[in-house]
Amino acid sequence: MELTYAPGACNIGADEIARRRKAAVAGLVASIGLAVALIAFGSAPGDFTRLLVALPLTGAAIGWIQARRRFCMAYGLAGTFNLGKIGEMSRVSDQAALAADRRTALVIAAQGLALGVCGALLFLALPISLTN
Repeated sequence: MELTYAPGACNIGADEIARRRKAAVAGLVASIGLAVALIAFGSAPGDFTRLLVALPLTGAAIGWIQARRRFCMAYGLAGTFNLGKIGEMSRVSDQAALAADRRTALVIAAQGLALGVCGALLFLALPISLTN
């Protein structure tokens, strides 16, 4: 499937989409690793250090959202797009397109942050610990 630039809807191609999927998986692995480490070091349910999981979890969520939407948040904010090989950037010159891209980028940031925080709040309440 050939992807084309669409303001606020599509600003990355297949190579960049694959890159976002890899970032999402890495963020998820980091989130799980951090959660396991926190539990191993004695973090109990309700311990606010568990909220640290929000950081990599937000990264994972943003990566996944970007891959699903075929839209890079950073490119949208910078006014660029890349539908070719990684590193082949083009600039958005139309002001209406730039505004649409920036709106979409902010929506992706908000969605990713919301998912990361919700996941961290669930982990905060999760009744798993190594101490009784």
